[in-house]
Amino acid sequence: MSTSTSPRTNTASIQHPDRFFIGGQWAAPSTSSTIDVLNCATEELFLRVAEAQEADMNKAVAAARKAFDEGPWPRMSHAERGVYLKKIADELAKRVDDNATVWTSESGVVARIAKGGSAATAGVYGYYAGLAETYKFEEERTPSPGSGKFGMIVREPVGVVAAIIPWNAPASLAAYKCAPALLAGCTIILKASPEAPGAAYILAEAAEAAGLPPGVLNVLTADRAASELLVRNPGVDKVSFTGSTAAGMKIASICGSRIARCTLELGGKSAGVVLDDYDLARAAKTISAMAAFLTGQVCSSLTRIVVTEKRHDALLDALASNFGALRVGDPNDPETKMGPLAMSRQRDRVEGYIAKGKEAGFTLATGGGRPKDLAKGFFVEPTVFGNVSNDSVIAREEIFGPVLSVIPAKDEADAIRIANDTNFGLNASVFTNDAEKFYKTARQIRSGTVGHNAFRSDFNIAFGGFKQSGIGREGGTEGLLPFLETKTLLMDELPAHMTSNKG
Repeated sequence: MSTSTSPRTNTASIQHPDRFFIGGQWAAPSTSSTIDVLNCATEELFLRVAEAQEADMNKAVAAARKAFDEGPWPRMSHAERGVYLKKIADELAKRVDDNATVWTSESGVVARIAKGGSAATAGVYGYYAGLAETYKFEEERTPSPGSGKFGMIVREPVGVVAAIIPWNAPASLAAYKCAPALLAGCTIILKASPEAPGAAYILAEAAEAAGLPPGVLNVLTADRAASELLVRNPGVDKVSFTGSTAAGMKIASICGSRIARCTLELGGKSAGVVLDDYDLARAAKTISAMAAFLTGQVCSSLTRIVVTEKRHDALLDALASNFGALRVGDPNDPETKMGPLAMSRQRDRVEGYIAKGKEAGFTLATGGGRPKDLAKGFFVEPTVFGNVSNDSVIAREEIFGPVLSVIPAKDEADAIRIANDTNFGLNASVFTNDAEKFYKTARQIRSGTVGHNAFRSDFNIAFGGFKQSGIGREGGTEGLLPFLETKTLLMDELPAHMTSNKG
């Protein structure tokens, strides 16, 4: 492992960090409480934002409720709402540099990846604007005898949405909640993470510039206690949450107590299954490159590498070589492959799991400490353990950092069993040269996504998990459905607009 030079400090243009965006205005907070956000590479103050309290949450819910119950937004056509989505996309396209700076500074993703990811985020709003013209929000159905001559399914907005986003990729995750919710006709309270609020403020500024009607999008930052009040608020019809499984369980229980809708994108402990026909050097190179993305702070990251016993040692050596060669340091340095963890608390968590791996006696093939040449920043060495038991803590719990566990299996059938022996089911990969074997293996793995020969995910199709990895899907047309309620209409005659379409 090599390290780069001392990290540089960048800034982003955020106009009103001391306020909240509520009801189409930049509203003063109810108290003087603030949140300090540190640059994770330098430990210097990056941003200070207002911290929302119960009164602020209630104000935001009231604004969203009024906009949904009385405002024009849910009564517009989908095409009309699509125009606003296109405008938001255009505004965010102007803010790619700001969003990239925020992502790198708050979360630690390397700058060259941050810029590309921020550009893609703007495109999400454009994608959902396009669905306004193509998605069937109304469909004719054949009714049962005696139920009427004609039947229709119409899809209407679910109502007021609380969108709660985490700190690892806030701009992107906000987009996959807010864009489909807006297209559906919902109004939104976007609750930003206290560790990474910058992207939410940029989105609020983009919505303001796009002329979004008052109360349709409301943005504030709060910690756990105030966020729970948002989830409990009876004015909220649906909660869309991305975060830890523990928090998701709490949110699901609260929503269940009042039958509020919820979509939960939660944790993962994803398996990379390397079958016997696949080249180990190639597998190690691919796995190592993707494991460095966002310093492993990715819920779908491949952190359990399962391989047959006879090939375990060779794969472990190859992974150690690739992981050990990763350049760690300043995320703004073009040569850096892996930046810091997002915060001191996260580094403590990762180091705690590394200590447990050592205590368990697993083979520490590389890493296990902090880079010696980086005195500032929340850096940790990329770490690989071998001969890991699948029932151990480091193999079963989400670490959320650059720590791999290589697990030996008796044979390929046992490798599939191990891949499924987890509470999670968010992502997986199967490494094999045989496409038919990939398909058959992938169909046996209980996971929301299974990639072939690489870490893969695609929000343009759908993303989400089995088991404790969540409920529902985000991205693509599947990500629009959770923001819609289905209504059945049974009629003696078809409405004029449907008969004219038939003509």
